[in-house]
Amino acid sequence: MARRTKEEALATRNRLLDAAELLFQAQGVSQTSLQQIAQQAGATRGAIYWHFKDKADLFNAMMERVILPLEAGPNRQAAAAGDDPLVEIEEGMVHALTLMTTDPQVRRVFDVATHKVEYTHDMASVQQRHLDARNACVVDFEKALRLGARRAGIKLPVPGHVAAQGMHALISGLIQNWLLDPEAFDLVLTGRRTFRVYLAGLGFERPAAGATAVNEAETAVA
Repeated sequence: MARRTKEEALATRNRLLDAAELLFQAQGVSQTSLQQIAQQAGATRGAIYWHFKDKADLFNAMMERVILPLEAGPNRQAAAAGDDPLVEIEEGMVHALTLMTTDPQVRRVFDVATHKVEYTHDMASVQQRHLDARNACVVDFEKALRLGARRAGIKLPVPGHVAAQGMHALISGLIQNWLLDPEAFDLVLTGRRTFRVYLAGLGFERPAAGATAVNEAETAVA
């Protein structure tokens, strides 16, 4: 009986989170009430407060169900083992962009997190989560760029943290613009192309990894 009760509670929690995802995307976070979420999930308002402190707590729980692009970080073990850290960043980026185009839940949650939330006082913890994820990603990018520059024997034309901020803005900006109109461009192909152009601007030679895939994709598009 205890196990059944625990399973039922978990099922209710997941229904609430599923309902929140759909309503947040359709109406925006500020325009969606906890009562609406409860009704959508076929639960009571009390059920929400059993599982979550407030809307921000529910929002963060929704976010934690998926690994969003730019939050996973590079493969540090592979980089430490001697692989090109910039190739690791690129392949991680391509994996993230591919998830955006193939996983509806990842796409929905990222859309909510970037386009459908207002960082009001009540949502301060949500804003902090966003900032923490961004800052961690920028730190990872800076480390990879500095290490890549040392291995390539070049000097970055701008400070490492500036180059890392630009790289983050490039990738996150591509995703946000693609979400506005997914038919406008091929997110994965455009992401790989622009990433390499950005690296070239920093003085790096075009990475070899994935070149065949890019050429094949370009031929298919042509």
